[in-house]
Amino acid sequence: MKLRLILGDQLNQQHSWFQEVDRDVRYFMAEMRQETDYVKHHIQKVVAFFISMRNFKKWLEDNGHQVIYYTLDDLDNTQNLTENLKKVAEEQKATSFEYQLPDEYRLDQQLKEISSLLQLPVQSFDTEHFLTSRTDLTGFFEGKKQMTMEYFYRDMRKKYGVMMVNEKEPEGGKWNFDKSNRNKWTGKDPIPPEKEYDRNVAEIVSLLEKHEVQTIGNINEKDFDWPTSREECLEVLQYFCKYLLIHFGDYQDAMHEDEKYLFHSRLSFAMNSKMLSPKEVIDTIIDYWRSHQEDIRISQVEGFVRQILGWREYMRGVYWKEMPSYKKKNKLQNKNKLPEFYWTGKTKMNCLHHAIHQSLDDAYAHHIQRLMITGNYALLTQCDPDEVDEWYLGIYIDAIEWVELTNTRGMSQFADGGIVATKPYVSTGSYINKMSNYCKGCHYKVSKKLGDDACPFNVLYWNFLDDKRAYFKGNQRMSMMMSLLNKMSPDQLTAYKERANHIIENPHEY
Repeated sequence: MKLRLILGDQLNQQHSWFQEVDRDVRYFMAEMRQETDYVKHHIQKVVAFFISMRNFKKWLEDNGHQVIYYTLDDLDNTQNLTENLKKVAEEQKATSFEYQLPDEYRLDQQLKEISSLLQLPVQSFDTEHFLTSRTDLTGFFEGKKQMTMEYFYRDMRKKYGVMMVNEKEPEGGKWNFDKSNRNKWTGKDPIPPEKEYDRNVAEIVSLLEKHEVQTIGNINEKDFDWPTSREECLEVLQYFCKYLLIHFGDYQDAMHEDEKYLFHSRLSFAMNSKMLSPKEVIDTIIDYWRSHQEDIRISQVEGFVRQILGWREYMRGVYWKEMPSYKKKNKLQNKNKLPEFYWTGKTKMNCLHHAIHQSLDDAYAHHIQRLMITGNYALLTQCDPDEVDEWYLGIYIDAIEWVELTNTRGMSQFADGGIVATKPYVSTGSYINKMSNYCKGCHYKVSKKLGDDACPFNVLYWNFLDDKRAYFKGNQRMSMMMSLLNKMSPDQLTAYKERANHIIENPHEY
């Protein structure tokens, strides 16, 4: 008997494993404390994975496959992958073991250890999900001093013939329409209501409570609307095409108090659990655009394609190129604790209040909220990237380490010293004001730098640049801001730094 493992983020119905029924194969899946407890996850994240896994198990069985499935409360469940596999292999008298390559380094190492323990013939398979292998990015940038996502993205467009006029020229005459993706949403373009799903999540919530699984965040059983089956994922994809793609690029970076999702697709969980493949998502988006070009501009589509074909594949490549040392990088030597309000949302800073409350309530925030609100504040207050990583990995429904770590430690916190980003993504309150309406209802005034009612981001920004001068010496992208810092009067800089340090030392007051 052949024993095959399916992990919780390997719910790919299109995988070649499942195209034919083999009565000599047993598929093994398990809900385990090993996975619920390695970091404190958002309750909606755990619920979504468990429901999705159960739906996948049912699909396998409905299609004739034989499945051994351990629920969290199964008496046979040891709650550990190694022990569970040893137990199942022995009970089933397995003659071989097969698994799909995991996307997290910790599981990759664990499965290598398990393979040696089982004393069986072992074979690993590709997940047949990504458009690149683990090592493609390493090969692409071999011999180059600096990795740049844009060049990788262009190569991917050429390689897969995505939005290309010919082998060398992109449609629309440009590779990147990022400058068209920076509009502030004012309500002028309304957002249609989303489809509501009627799901019973009470069983899973009760299971987690009974077994005292520690989680963060909130769950409203009536409003839980994440797709947890391939059919639902395809419905969300179609909804995005029909109602949101038309303005996705326009408001890709926008933030607003009244709209959590704006024109974002909310497909990241569907893809990161592999219920949808990036190729089919890209193809569906482009096909829809081609039949609606009178309404949808190319800038809307390119901005979306860039996130999946470029950024998503790029970050995975960086992860496998740089692990395991990447997880400990702290180039800027930041050591401060992440403020308590990251777990409560209780802060007078309106932008952080909204971004954090939304994260706690919905296990979701889009990339600019993560990068320029919560990430920006954590970096400006010089928080330890270990603490920042743990928060991001736990709180977001789409956070699996391969994508979370590179985006947080690299893009957001610049802890890798420039492997992912060529400069730190920090700003004063002016950027937040430009891209949102958060500042309008804030306790603090975005136009002020000093005084009790001055926006904390303003002095934190200049204090950060001053504290980290040595790290940015020679960084061309930081030269203009460092020049402005150098022209600042000593008295002004001292006043900024005094207030900034008070904010850093007393976050509960703000």
